Amino acid sequence: RNEIPVLIDCDFKAAPGKITAILGQSGSGKSTLLHLLGTLDAPDQGEIFFDGVRTDNLPRRQRDRFRNDKLGMIFQFYHLLPEISALQNVLMPLMIQQSWWSYLGNRQSNIQRAKELMQRVGLEHRMHHKPRELSGGEMQRAAIARALIAQPELLLADEPTGNLDRKTGDQILSLIRELNQQDGLTIVMVTHDESIARSCDHIIRLRDGRIEAA
Repeated sequence: RNEIPVLIDCDFKAAPGKITAILGQSGSGKSTLLHLLGTLDAPDQGEIFFDGVRTDNLPRRQRDRFRNDKLGMIFQFYHLLPEISALQNVLMPLMIQQSWWSYLGNRQSNIQRAKELMQRVGLEHRMHHKPRELSGGEMQRAAIARALIAQPELLLADEPTGNLDRKTGDQILSLIRELNQQDGLTIVMVTHDESIARSCDHIIRLRDGRIEAA
Protein backbone atom coordinates (compact mmCIF):
# COMPACT_ATOMS: atom_id res chain seq x y z
CA ARG A 1 0.00 0.00 0.00
CA ASN A 2 1.09 3.57 -0.61
CA GLU A 3 2.09 5.51 2.48
CA ILE A 4 2.08 9.29 2.65
CA PRO A 5 4.48 10.77 5.23
CA VAL A 6 2.89 13.41 7.45
CA LEU A 7 6.13 14.86 8.87
CA ILE A 8 9.49 14.85 7.09
CA ASP A 9 12.90 15.71 8.58
CA CYS A 10 11.44 17.74 11.45
CA ASP A 11 14.24 18.78 13.78
CA PHE A 12 13.77 21.51 16.39
CA LYS A 13 14.14 22.35 20.07
CA ALA A 14 11.60 24.09 22.29
CA ALA A 15 13.37 26.66 24.46
CA PRO A 16 12.80 26.17 28.22
CA GLY A 17 10.66 28.87 29.80
CA LYS A 18 9.55 30.25 26.43
CA ILE A 19 6.46 30.04 24.22
CA THR A 20 7.12 28.30 20.92
CA ALA A 21 4.50 28.53 18.17
CA ILE A 22 4.10 25.79 15.56
CA LEU A 23 2.55 27.73 12.68
CA GLY A 24 0.95 26.15 9.65
CA GLN A 25 -2.21 25.81 7.62
CA SER A 26 -4.67 22.93 7.91
CA GLY A 27 -3.02 19.69 6.83
CA SER A 28 0.53 20.95 7.36
CA GLY A 29 1.20 18.38 10.10
CA LYS A 30 1.29 20.74 13.07
CA SER A 31 -1.25 18.88 15.22
CA THR A 32 0.46 15.58 14.42
CA LEU A 33 3.74 17.09 15.59
CA LEU A 34 2.13 18.23 18.83
CA HIS A 35 0.64 14.78 19.41
CA LEU A 36 4.08 13.26 18.96
CA LEU A 37 5.53 15.67 21.51
CA GLY A 38 2.70 14.74 23.86
CA THR A 39 3.33 10.98 23.41
CA LEU A 40 -0.23 10.55 22.13
CA ASP A 41 1.29 9.12 18.95
CA ALA A 42 4.66 7.52 18.17
CA PRO A 43 6.74 8.29 15.06
CA ASP A 44 7.60 5.61 12.51
CA GLN A 45 11.12 7.04 12.38
CA GLY A 46 13.14 9.54 14.37
CA GLU A 47 13.60 10.31 18.05
CA ILE A 48 11.97 12.64 20.57
CA PHE A 49 13.72 13.75 23.75
CA PHE A 50 12.40 15.52 26.83
CA ASP A 51 15.06 16.94 29.15
CA GLY A 52 17.54 14.36 27.89
CA VAL A 53 15.16 11.40 28.15
CA ARG A 54 13.99 9.70 24.98
CA THR A 55 10.18 9.43 24.99
CA ASP A 56 9.15 8.07 21.60
CA ASN A 57 10.14 4.48 22.41
CA LEU A 58 8.83 4.26 25.97
CA PRO A 59 6.58 1.28 26.77
CA ARG A 60 2.93 2.27 26.95
CA ARG A 61 2.67 2.29 30.74
CA GLN A 62 5.81 4.44 31.09
CA ARG A 63 4.62 6.71 28.31
CA ASP A 64 1.29 7.26 30.08
CA ARG A 65 3.11 7.96 33.35
CA PHE A 66 5.45 10.41 31.63
CA ARG A 67 2.50 12.24 30.07
CA ASN A 68 0.63 12.46 33.37
CA ASP A 69 3.68 13.60 35.35
CA LYS A 70 5.41 15.97 32.95
CA LEU A 71 2.89 17.34 30.46
CA GLY A 72 -0.23 19.46 30.45
CA MET A 73 -2.41 19.56 27.34
CA ILE A 74 -5.00 22.03 26.04
CA PHE A 75 -7.20 21.14 23.08
CA GLN A 76 -9.25 23.22 20.65
CA PHE A 77 -12.48 21.46 21.65
CA TYR A 78 -11.69 21.35 25.38
CA HIS A 79 -12.26 17.57 25.90
CA LEU A 80 -14.08 18.11 29.19
CA LEU A 81 -16.14 15.22 30.57
CA PRO A 82 -19.76 16.38 30.18
CA GLU A 83 -21.31 14.54 33.12
CA ILE A 84 -19.15 16.05 35.88
CA SER A 85 -18.56 19.60 37.11
CA ALA A 86 -15.79 21.94 35.99
CA LEU A 87 -14.08 21.42 39.36
CA GLN A 88 -14.18 17.64 38.97
CA ASN A 89 -12.78 17.96 35.45
CA VAL A 90 -9.88 20.01 36.80
CA LEU A 91 -9.19 17.32 39.42
CA MET A 92 -9.22 14.46 36.89
CA PRO A 93 -5.44 14.40 36.17
CA LEU A 94 -4.73 13.96 39.89
CA MET A 95 -7.22 11.09 40.06
CA ILE A 96 -5.28 9.44 37.24
CA GLN A 97 -1.82 10.32 38.54
CA GLN A 98 -2.32 9.26 42.15
CA SER A 99 -3.40 5.91 43.53
CA TRP A 100 -6.98 5.85 44.80
CA TRP A 101 -5.88 5.75 48.44
CA SER A 102 -3.34 8.51 47.88
CA TYR A 103 -5.96 10.67 46.20
CA LEU A 104 -8.40 10.14 49.06
CA GLY A 105 -5.69 10.96 51.59
CA ASN A 106 -4.85 14.17 49.75
CA ARG A 107 -8.42 14.98 48.81
CA GLN A 108 -8.72 18.27 50.68
CA SER A 109 -5.37 19.62 49.47
CA ASN A 110 -6.19 18.47 45.92
CA ILE A 111 -9.53 20.27 46.00
CA GLN A 112 -7.91 23.38 47.46
CA ARG A 113 -5.31 23.45 44.68
CA ALA A 114 -8.02 22.99 42.05
CA LYS A 115 -10.05 25.85 43.50
CA GLU A 116 -6.97 28.10 43.57
CA LEU A 117 -6.28 27.32 39.92
CA MET A 118 -9.89 27.99 38.96
CA GLN A 119 -9.67 31.32 40.73
CA ARG A 120 -6.44 32.08 38.90
CA VAL A 121 -8.02 31.43 35.50
CA GLY A 122 -11.10 33.46 36.45
CA LEU A 123 -13.55 30.59 36.85
CA GLU A 124 -14.12 30.45 40.60
CA HIS A 125 -17.78 31.43 40.16
CA ARG A 126 -18.48 28.53 37.76
CA MET A 127 -16.58 25.64 39.36
CA HIS A 128 -19.69 23.61 40.21
CA HIS A 129 -21.27 24.01 36.76
CA LYS A 130 -21.13 21.25 34.17
CA PRO A 131 -19.50 21.94 30.78
CA ARG A 132 -22.86 22.36 29.01
CA GLU A 133 -23.55 25.28 31.36
CA LEU A 134 -20.32 27.07 30.43
CA SER A 135 -19.42 29.31 27.51
CA GLY A 136 -16.62 28.37 25.13
CA GLY A 137 -14.20 30.68 26.90
CA GLU A 138 -15.17 29.28 30.29
CA MET A 139 -14.68 25.72 29.08
CA GLN A 140 -11.21 26.61 27.80
CA ARG A 141 -10.35 28.22 31.13
CA ALA A 142 -11.41 25.01 32.87
CA ALA A 143 -9.26 23.05 30.43
CA ILE A 144 -6.27 25.27 31.21
CA ALA A 145 -6.74 24.75 34.96
CA ARG A 146 -6.97 21.00 34.34
CA ALA A 147 -3.73 21.11 32.33
CA LEU A 148 -1.96 22.86 35.21
CA ILE A 149 -3.26 20.86 38.17
CA ALA A 150 -0.42 18.31 38.15
CA GLN A 151 2.23 21.06 37.83
CA PRO A 152 3.56 20.08 34.39
CA GLU A 153 6.98 21.03 33.08
CA LEU A 154 5.67 21.48 29.53
CA LEU A 155 2.29 22.80 28.37
CA LEU A 156 1.11 21.74 24.91
CA ALA A 157 -1.72 23.76 23.35
CA ASP A 158 -3.45 22.67 20.14
CA GLU A 159 -5.23 25.69 18.59
CA PRO A 160 -6.40 26.87 22.04
CA THR A 161 -8.37 29.78 20.54
CA GLY A 162 -9.53 28.05 17.37
CA ASN A 163 -13.09 27.51 18.61
CA LEU A 164 -13.50 30.94 20.19
CA ASP A 165 -14.44 34.41 18.99
CA ARG A 166 -11.62 36.95 18.69
CA LYS A 167 -12.29 38.76 21.97
CA THR A 168 -12.51 35.55 24.00
CA GLY A 169 -9.52 34.12 22.15
CA ASP A 170 -7.45 37.18 23.05
CA GLN A 171 -8.38 36.72 26.71
CA ILE A 172 -7.26 33.08 26.62
CA LEU A 173 -3.97 34.04 24.95
CA SER A 174 -3.36 36.69 27.61
CA LEU A 175 -3.93 34.05 30.27
CA ILE A 176 -1.46 31.67 28.60
CA ARG A 177 1.18 34.42 28.36
CA GLU A 178 0.62 35.30 32.02
CA LEU A 179 1.22 31.67 33.02
CA ASN A 180 4.44 31.66 31.03
CA GLN A 181 5.70 34.94 32.47
CA GLN A 182 4.77 34.30 36.10
CA ASP A 183 5.65 30.61 36.33
CA GLY A 184 8.36 30.30 33.67
CA LEU A 185 6.28 27.52 32.11
CA THR A 186 7.55 26.12 28.80
CA ILE A 187 4.74 26.20 26.24
CA VAL A 188 4.45 24.79 22.72
CA MET A 189 1.36 26.08 20.91
CA VAL A 190 -0.06 25.04 17.55
CA THR A 191 -1.79 27.75 15.54
CA HIS A 192 -2.73 28.68 11.98
CA ASP A 193 -2.91 32.37 12.91
CA GLU A 194 0.13 34.46 11.99
CA SER A 195 -0.71 37.19 14.51
CA ILE A 196 -0.88 34.67 17.36
CA ALA A 197 2.43 33.13 16.32
CA ARG A 198 4.11 36.55 16.24
CA SER A 199 3.18 37.08 19.88
CA CYS A 200 5.22 34.00 20.88
CA ASP A 201 8.95 33.89 21.62
CA HIS A 202 9.81 31.52 18.78
CA ILE A 203 8.03 30.41 15.60
CA ILE A 204 8.37 27.08 13.81
CA ARG A 205 6.74 27.23 10.37
CA LEU A 206 5.41 23.99 8.92
CA ARG A 207 4.42 23.44 5.31
CA ASP A 208 3.48 20.03 3.92
CA GLY A 209 5.11 18.29 6.86
CA ARG A 210 8.43 20.10 6.62
CA ILE A 211 9.88 22.84 8.80
CA GLU A 212 10.44 25.95 6.69
CA ALA A 213 11.88 28.11 9.44
CA ALA A 214 12.55 27.82 13.15
